[in-house]
Amino acid sequence: MSYLISAFSFLLEVVFSAAATLIVLRLLAEASRADFNNPLSQFIYRYTNPILSPIRRIIPNWRRINTAAVLIAWLLMLLKRLLIFVLLGRMPGIAGLLLLSFADLLDFILVFYLVLIFVWSLMSMFQVDRYHPVLRLMSSLVEPILRPVRGKLVAAGLDFGPWVVMIVLVLLRLLVVAPLTGYGMQLALGIGSVG
Repeated sequence: MSYLISAFSFLLEVVFSAAATLIVLRLLAEASRADFNNPLSQFIYRYTNPILSPIRRIIPNWRRINTAAVLIAWLLMLLKRLLIFVLLGRMPGIAGLLLLSFADLLDFILVFYLVLIFVWSLMSMFQVDRYHPVLRLMSSLVEPILRPVRGKLVAAGLDFGPWVVMIVLVLLRLLVVAPLTGYGMQLALGIGSVG
């Protein structure tokens, strides 16, 4: 039976991660002012607009942050966590569920940026078409986060800025997301804090 639960959990993770990726891409593309004429940007906007447009009428953007996209991504994480708890035969505490889904969203964005910066760094080492839609979108997304360290950590002709940013992202996962997840799990399961 546990094999079946593991399989269902995996499928839930895949489905909800795919949906969250699309919403997070929309969120980050708007925040970084990615080129709307890029075919990939148009694809993202086309498939997220039916979900986000009605909500944006109620919840306006905050500066360049699409708050509707943040809400939908967070709700996706909440629903995924709730379904996993139900699969395990548990009903989580609401405060824990809310905190866990927030930690999941934060972790998802950090991992997304880790992968994005890693792939972007690898692609920048090779002869690739700088005008390819994927590379243009990736460059738009990583530029705001790499700008503070660009050109400041260069040695032997190599820019170590992306690696430093990736280390910071991993530290954020360890020092911020992991404690939030642990505390959220305690609240969700009704476990009192020890010591």
